[in-house]
Amino acid sequence: MKKIRGTDQAWENRALGADEAHVVVAPRSAREALDAASGMQAISIRLPKDLIDACKHIAAVHGVGYQPLMRDVLQRFVASELKAIVAQHEQRAAQAEERLAPGGKVA
Repeated sequence: MKKIRGTDQAWENRALGADEAHVVVAPRSAREALDAASGMQAISIRLPKDLIDACKHIAAVHGVGYQPLMRDVLQRFVASELKAIVAQHEQRAAQAEERLAPGGKVA
C-alpha cells in the first residue's frame, strides 16, 4: 500500500479524521473486545480541574500523555498501599504468635 504524501501532517492538523459526517459510536462488542485485549476498563471519574491541569503539566514535562501518567500514579499508590497492608498484617500475626507462645504475654 502506497502512503499518501503529507498524511501524517494531515492527521495532526485535523485535515483528516475530524469530519463529523464520518463519526459513529463503536458497537458495544468492539468496546468490550478492546477492554478484553488491553486488560483495561474505561471508567468515568470526576476530579478537580486543577488536579487534571497539574497532571497534564507533569505529563508534558515527562513527554507522556496525562492519562497514562495518572494510571501510573494510581498503580504506584496501590502497590505501596498493598505492601503497607501486608506489613501491618504480618506485624499483627507476629504479635499474636508471641502472645500464644509458651511464656508469652496474655492480654
